[in-house]
Amino acid sequence: MTTALIILGAGMGTRMNSELPKVLHQIAGAPMLVHAMKSGGALDPAHTVIVAGHGADLVEAAAKAYDPDVTVAIQSEQLGTAHAVSQARSALADFDGDALVLYGDTPFIRAETLAAMTAARLTHDIVVLGFEAADAGRYGRLILKDDQLDRIVEFKDATDAERGVNLCNSGVVAANAATLFDLIDAVGNENAASEYYLTDIISIARARGLSATVVRCDEAETLGINSRSELAQAEALFQANARQMAQEDGVTMIAPETVFFAHDTVIGRDTVIEPNVVFGPDVTIESSTTIRAFSHLEGCHVSRGSVVGPYARLRPGAELAENVKVGNFVEIKNAQIAAGAKVNHLSYIGDATIGARSNIGAGTITCNYDGVFKHHTTIGEDVFIGSNTMLVAPVTVGDAAMTGSGSVVTRDVPAGDLAVGRAKQENKAGFAVRLFDKLRALKAKGS
Repeated sequence: MTTALIILGAGMGTRMNSELPKVLHQIAGAPMLVHAMKSGGALDPAHTVIVAGHGADLVEAAAKAYDPDVTVAIQSEQLGTAHAVSQARSALADFDGDALVLYGDTPFIRAETLAAMTAARLTHDIVVLGFEAADAGRYGRLILKDDQLDRIVEFKDATDAERGVNLCNSGVVAANAATLFDLIDAVGNENAASEYYLTDIISIARARGLSATVVRCDEAETLGINSRSELAQAEALFQANARQMAQEDGVTMIAPETVFFAHDTVIGRDTVIEPNVVFGPDVTIESSTTIRAFSHLEGCHVSRGSVVGPYARLRPGAELAENVKVGNFVEIKNAQIAAGAKVNHLSYIGDATIGARSNIGAGTITCNYDGVFKHHTTIGEDVFIGSNTMLVAPVTVGDAAMTGSGSVVTRDVPAGDLAVGRAKQENKAGFAVRLFDKLRALKAKGS
């Protein structure tokens, strides 16, 4: 059965008190909208339509950055959820399959739950995702009759008896696309909010003899985010789940509550993560590595057996081969470090290639930026770079070469050579004593 996703993301999110559209606020380094797209993406949808309104250009840019093939439909007036879904009609005019309605501010619905809804569609015309709430509060209620979903009642329109029902509506709906839009055409706005409710399609469908059912999920999956406080709660929930999954996958975390993952972090088993490590987006850590305390990694790949940190920063484009060591207060950006190489102390390696087994001394800097352009530094295999070396790119240091400590290297160094590029030292006899005596006398006179 082919499926199209309709993801609603037009809300202003006034409780966020933000100029940014609500669905673009981030959890684990990705907008909420992207989390919803990832959940629906597990169904391999034929089409994905994002319904945007407030900040539509920003929403479209974020959606297309994740999936360039998405279609964005505009809801210029916010007249309710049925009205929002109807904006996707033209984008799916030629589509013959199921439509699944998701929400850009509900990021945690599992792929398994959506698969269960797809399976339920084989025997029912409409499938609604529901949950048993610990506190049903102001959720819409799912009213069953003879094991069928009979209707959905919004809290503000519910009777006292209906409010006593604990089965609540998530808003997620699956139905044949043509059927869904046909039912929406029959929805009115005679309710307390004068809005066109998507929930009304159930009673309309039942009156037409169509079947409807409920697939249940855990309440945590349906968490909708409307405020900064709820955003923080969602972040905490994501991190708790990610930490548990990492441990189940064989990752050791000494203080798991201090480790923060991105939405797409991949870590191999038998890796050890020390306290206070932060993973930004697009990080892959292979097995049997060690990430030491207070390190920050994003957009990088760390191969098996490597050690990173403490206090290291790996930025986008950092590629570490097997058994590489990156130590304290080292920053690496857009650089490839070959197997067995070491960058252990107080160094910046940017726009560079470092060969196997080379040793980069403390305080080394690849001077890669001239104020307009970035330039590349190439260091061969088995090279020894002396401490406090400035490598002024573009420059190449050949295999088995060496630089003297404190050198400023501005020309290529042939293989096997020693490069020394520093001013000649002169010692002025007794000058230090005389200078300090003079300075102390001036200080005493001034006081």
